[in-house]
Amino acid sequence: MDELWTSADLQTWSRALARYPEVIAGQGVSRLADLDRWYREEFAGAITGRTPLHVTHDEMIRVTEWKMKRGVWRARNLALVRGNDPAEVARLSGETFALLPDPRKPLARLAQLAGVGPATASAVLAAVRPEIYPFFDELVAQQIPDLGAVAFTAGYYARYAERLRERATALSTPDTPWAAHAVGQALWAAAGGKGE
Repeated sequence: MDELWTSADLQTWSRALARYPEVIAGQGVSRLADLDRWYREEFAGAITGRTPLHVTHDEMIRVTEWKMKRGVWRARNLALVRGNDPAEVARLSGETFALLPDPRKPLARLAQLAGVGPATASAVLAAVRPEIYPFFDELVAQQIPDLGAVAFTAGYYARYAERLRERATALSTPDTPWAAHAVGQALWAAAGGKGE
Protein backbone atom coordinates (compact mmCIF):
# COMPACT_ATOMS: atom_id res chain seq x y z
CA MET A 1 0.00 0.00 0.00
CA ASP A 2 2.97 2.37 0.42
CA GLU A 3 4.03 2.14 -3.25
CA LEU A 4 2.88 5.64 -4.13
CA TRP A 5 4.56 7.17 -1.09
CA THR A 6 7.94 5.80 -2.20
CA SER A 7 7.51 6.98 -5.80
CA ALA A 8 9.23 10.13 -6.99
CA ASP A 9 7.47 10.01 -10.37
CA LEU A 10 5.27 13.09 -10.78
CA GLN A 11 3.11 11.41 -13.44
CA THR A 12 2.32 8.52 -11.09
CA TRP A 13 1.25 10.99 -8.40
CA SER A 14 -0.78 13.05 -10.88
CA ARG A 15 -2.61 9.94 -12.12
CA ALA A 16 -3.45 8.94 -8.55
CA LEU A 17 -4.81 12.41 -7.80
CA ALA A 18 -6.84 12.44 -11.02
CA ARG A 19 -8.49 9.18 -9.94
CA TYR A 20 -9.72 10.67 -6.66
CA PRO A 21 -13.29 11.52 -7.87
CA GLU A 22 -13.60 8.07 -9.47
CA VAL A 23 -12.53 6.36 -6.25
CA ILE A 24 -15.01 8.50 -4.29
CA ALA A 25 -17.80 7.42 -6.64
CA GLY A 26 -16.66 3.80 -6.39
CA GLN A 27 -17.10 3.70 -2.62
CA GLY A 28 -20.83 3.11 -3.10
CA VAL A 29 -21.69 5.27 -0.10
CA SER A 30 -24.99 7.17 -0.23
CA ARG A 31 -24.51 10.93 -0.82
CA LEU A 32 -20.69 10.69 -0.63
CA ALA A 33 -20.11 11.82 -4.22
CA ASP A 34 -22.41 14.84 -3.75
CA LEU A 35 -20.86 15.80 -0.42
CA ASP A 36 -17.36 15.38 -1.85
CA ARG A 37 -18.18 17.58 -4.85
CA TRP A 38 -19.55 20.23 -2.45
CA TYR A 39 -16.44 19.90 -0.28
CA ARG A 40 -14.01 20.24 -3.22
CA GLU A 41 -15.88 22.82 -5.29
CA GLU A 42 -18.00 25.01 -3.00
CA PHE A 43 -16.97 24.84 0.64
CA ALA A 44 -13.78 26.93 0.45
CA GLY A 45 -15.47 29.63 -1.61
CA ALA A 46 -18.31 29.88 0.88
CA ILE A 47 -15.87 30.37 3.75
CA THR A 48 -13.57 32.83 1.98
CA GLY A 49 -16.57 34.81 0.74
CA ARG A 50 -17.35 35.90 4.30
CA THR A 51 -15.83 38.64 6.40
CA PRO A 52 -14.64 37.58 8.84
CA LEU A 53 -13.98 34.05 7.64
CA HIS A 54 -16.09 31.50 9.48
CA VAL A 55 -18.01 28.25 9.06
CA THR A 56 -21.74 28.00 9.55
CA HIS A 57 -23.40 25.35 11.70
CA ASP A 58 -24.87 23.70 8.59
CA GLU A 59 -21.44 23.60 6.93
CA MET A 60 -19.89 22.03 10.03
CA ILE A 61 -22.53 19.31 9.91
CA ARG A 62 -21.98 18.75 6.18
CA VAL A 63 -18.19 18.55 6.49
CA THR A 64 -18.59 16.08 9.37
CA GLU A 65 -20.94 13.95 7.25
CA TRP A 66 -18.44 14.10 4.36
CA LYS A 67 -15.60 13.00 6.63
CA MET A 68 -17.59 10.12 8.07
CA LYS A 69 -18.96 8.93 4.73
CA ARG A 70 -15.43 8.94 3.34
CA GLY A 71 -14.17 6.94 6.30
CA VAL A 72 -15.74 5.68 9.51
CA TRP A 73 -19.27 6.65 10.55
CA ARG A 74 -19.50 7.79 14.17
CA ALA A 75 -23.11 8.67 14.94
CA ARG A 76 -22.28 10.06 18.38
CA ASN A 77 -19.77 12.55 16.95
CA LEU A 78 -22.28 13.72 14.36
CA ALA A 79 -24.91 14.18 17.08
CA LEU A 80 -22.43 16.23 19.10
CA VAL A 81 -21.60 18.41 16.08
CA ARG A 82 -25.31 18.95 15.41
CA GLY A 83 -25.77 19.95 19.06
CA ASN A 84 -23.28 22.83 18.86
CA ASP A 85 -24.79 26.30 19.10
CA PRO A 86 -24.68 27.95 15.63
CA ALA A 87 -23.31 31.20 17.08
CA GLU A 88 -20.54 29.25 18.84
CA VAL A 89 -19.62 27.47 15.58
CA ALA A 90 -19.33 30.84 13.82
CA ARG A 91 -17.36 32.40 16.69
CA LEU A 92 -14.89 29.54 17.21
CA SER A 93 -14.37 28.98 13.49
CA GLY A 94 -13.75 32.70 13.05
CA GLU A 95 -11.15 32.58 15.81
CA THR A 96 -9.68 29.51 14.12
CA PHE A 97 -9.18 31.28 10.80
CA ALA A 98 -7.69 34.30 12.56
CA LEU A 99 -4.88 31.99 13.78
CA LEU A 100 -3.83 30.96 10.25
CA PRO A 101 -1.21 29.98 9.14
CA ASP A 102 0.04 28.61 12.46
CA PRO A 103 0.42 24.85 11.93
CA ARG A 104 -1.04 23.87 15.35
CA LYS A 105 -3.21 26.53 17.01
CA PRO A 106 -6.11 26.61 14.49
CA LEU A 107 -6.66 22.86 14.80
CA ALA A 108 -6.80 23.07 18.59
CA ARG A 109 -9.18 26.03 18.54
CA LEU A 110 -11.69 24.40 16.19
CA ALA A 111 -11.51 21.14 18.15
CA GLN A 112 -13.09 22.98 21.09
CA LEU A 113 -16.45 22.39 19.40
CA ALA A 114 -18.30 19.29 20.59
CA GLY A 115 -17.75 16.32 18.31
CA VAL A 116 -14.88 17.99 16.44
CA GLY A 117 -11.55 16.22 16.72
CA PRO A 118 -8.34 16.66 14.72
CA ALA A 119 -9.76 14.91 11.63
CA THR A 120 -12.87 17.08 11.34
CA ALA A 121 -10.93 20.23 12.20
CA SER A 122 -8.35 19.36 9.54
CA ALA A 123 -11.13 18.94 6.95
CA VAL A 124 -12.26 22.52 7.57
CA LEU A 125 -8.71 23.87 7.49
CA ALA A 126 -7.79 21.88 4.35
CA ALA A 127 -10.65 23.52 2.47
CA VAL A 128 -9.17 26.98 3.07
CA ARG A 129 -5.41 26.38 3.27
CA PRO A 130 -4.70 23.01 1.58
CA GLU A 131 -1.01 23.76 1.28
CA ILE A 132 -0.65 23.76 5.09
CA TYR A 133 -3.45 21.56 6.41
CA PRO A 134 -4.08 18.20 4.72
CA PHE A 135 -7.18 16.31 5.75
CA PHE A 136 -6.27 13.85 8.53
CA ASP A 137 -7.11 10.39 7.23
CA GLU A 138 -6.12 7.07 8.78
CA LEU A 139 -5.65 5.34 5.42
CA VAL A 140 -3.25 8.07 4.33
CA ALA A 141 -1.36 8.05 7.64
CA GLN A 142 -0.83 4.31 7.38
CA GLN A 143 1.10 4.84 4.13
CA ILE A 144 3.63 7.24 5.64
CA PRO A 145 6.65 5.45 7.06
CA ASP A 146 7.84 6.14 10.58
CA LEU A 147 4.68 7.85 11.85
CA GLY A 148 3.79 4.89 14.03
CA ALA A 149 0.31 3.73 14.94
CA VAL A 150 -2.35 6.26 13.98
CA ALA A 151 -3.45 8.40 16.91
CA PHE A 152 -6.14 11.03 16.47
CA THR A 153 -4.27 13.64 18.48
CA ALA A 154 -3.02 17.11 17.64
CA GLY A 155 0.60 15.97 18.03
CA TYR A 156 0.20 13.07 15.63
CA TYR A 157 -1.61 15.33 13.16
CA ALA A 158 1.26 17.85 13.31
CA ARG A 159 3.76 15.12 12.30
CA TYR A 160 1.39 13.78 9.62
CA ALA A 161 0.81 17.25 8.13
CA GLU A 162 4.53 18.01 8.12
CA ARG A 163 5.30 14.83 6.18
CA LEU A 164 2.60 15.64 3.60
CA ARG A 165 3.90 19.20 3.26
CA GLU A 166 7.41 17.83 2.71
CA ARG A 167 6.14 15.48 0.00
CA ALA A 168 4.17 18.31 -1.63
CA THR A 169 7.33 20.41 -1.76
CA ALA A 170 9.27 17.53 -3.31
CA LEU A 171 6.58 16.98 -5.97
CA SER A 172 6.06 20.66 -6.83
CA THR A 173 7.47 22.19 -9.96
CA PRO A 174 7.24 25.83 -11.05
CA ASP A 175 4.41 24.86 -13.43
CA THR A 176 2.66 22.35 -11.14
CA PRO A 177 2.56 23.21 -7.44
CA TRP A 178 1.31 20.51 -5.08
CA ALA A 179 -0.54 21.12 -1.83
CA ALA A 180 -0.27 18.84 1.19
CA HIS A 181 -4.01 18.13 0.94
CA ALA A 182 -3.62 16.99 -2.69
CA VAL A 183 -0.86 14.59 -1.62
CA GLY A 184 -3.29 13.08 0.87
CA GLN A 185 -6.03 12.79 -1.77
CA ALA A 186 -3.63 11.02 -4.14
CA LEU A 187 -2.55 8.57 -1.43
CA TRP A 188 -6.16 7.89 -0.45
CA ALA A 189 -7.17 7.27 -4.07
CA ALA A 190 -4.16 5.05 -4.74
CA ALA A 191 -5.14 2.88 -1.76
CA GLY A 192 -8.70 2.55 -3.03
CA GLY A 193 -10.39 4.68 -0.39
CA LYS A 194 -12.00 4.10 2.98
CA GLY A 195 -10.10 5.33 6.00
CA GLU A 196 -10.83 7.85 8.73
